[in-house]
Amino acid sequence: MKCPYCNQENTRVIDSRPAEDNNSIRRRRECDECGKRFTTYEKIETIPLIIIKKDNNRQTYDREKIEAGVLRACHKRPVSATQLNNLVNEVENEIFSMEDKEIPSRVIGEIVMNKLKDLDEVAYVRFASVYREFKDINTFMDELKTMLK
Repeated sequence: MKCPYCNQENTRVIDSRPAEDNNSIRRRRECDECGKRFTTYEKIETIPLIIIKKDNNRQTYDREKIEAGVLRACHKRPVSATQLNNLVNEVENEIFSMEDKEIPSRVIGEIVMNKLKDLDEVAYVRFASVYREFKDINTFMDELKTMLK
């Protein structure tokens, strides 16, 4: 493992433990050259998941797309980075537990919306407005009414 500070390859593991999600190993490493410490995470490699987009195109699964969407929805909201990371981990765990090789993007969007609804209602509405492509204020109001019930 290369040191992210000095790019040397002489690093060693000084601590290993399960990560919070229990699906990965957190390793604390120290560089033998510069002495700085950094953390890495080790995960089981899985078969690439294919996402079926709305236009029927297929793409490989990309965790960063979910992170970016959730981050945009939670912009200037009282949601911590830890909460965001946990939400994305929960979404990812749910997706991979389906054991399907191809999943429609709408399924992922619904999972994200359900998780956001519990986390922050404003973030939920923001995400839903983009995801469901609200055309006008009436569509927006219908979603709010459904949420308030």
